[in-house]
Amino acid sequence: MINGQHISVIIPVLNEELSITSVIRDIPDQVDRILVVDNGSIDRTREKSLAAGAEVICETRRGYGSACLAGIKAAGPTDIIAFMDGDYSDYPEDLDLVLRPVAEGCPDLVIGCRELLPEGKPAMPRHQMWGNRISCFLIGILHGVRYRDLGPMRAIQRSSLEKLNMQDTDFGWTAEMQIKAFRMGLQVQEVPVRYRQRTGQSKISGTIKGSIMAGCKILYWTLRLILTSRKTNSAPSHS
Repeated sequence: MINGQHISVIIPVLNEELSITSVIRDIPDQVDRILVVDNGSIDRTREKSLAAGAEVICETRRGYGSACLAGIKAAGPTDIIAFMDGDYSDYPEDLDLVLRPVAEGCPDLVIGCRELLPEGKPAMPRHQMWGNRISCFLIGILHGVRYRDLGPMRAIQRSSLEKLNMQDTDFGWTAEMQIKAFRMGLQVQEVPVRYRQRTGQSKISGTIKGSIMAGCKILYWTLRLILTSRKTNSAPSHS
């Protein structure tokens, strides 16, 4: 807990037996529940997650968004919900940087903005890095809000998350959340977090098909939400 608020972290996974133990081990002690949502792994991801002390939820409907939605349902009563990947590309220790502003009652949503590797090189593949930049640029042009990243590490008040009525079951999850948060007038903050090359091959950026599908879903939500009404809000703040 932080400031008396119960915290749950949701980790969607698909065949992450090489990394999931390290991810769970490095999560800060302030997190009350660790929910690993297995999206159809055929390796030992489930067994290793349980052995490391996490709860495991099985979601047979494939898709990153489907896993996140299953985790939200399983989380039950909790004050803050955080999301992060299970491939060890995020630094779990940095979750505290993302959680603390939400727990202190200022922003509704905090997004971890991925930084360069210590040696100054990008941790993401070049096409993923440019895809992320272009997506943020399009969101800015079409919605009037400047985001620096659509990173997976994020934390949000449970009450605010419920207002968003999240629907995407696939790769457009992060874009949908950030666009809806802005248009509904939620307070959004981006904080810098570390990022490194993932363990194993990415299901999205590691394949041409995955990259194209992710780009299409992000574009879909960027265009679809133009038609929704927008409440008065403030742009994301940067730390």
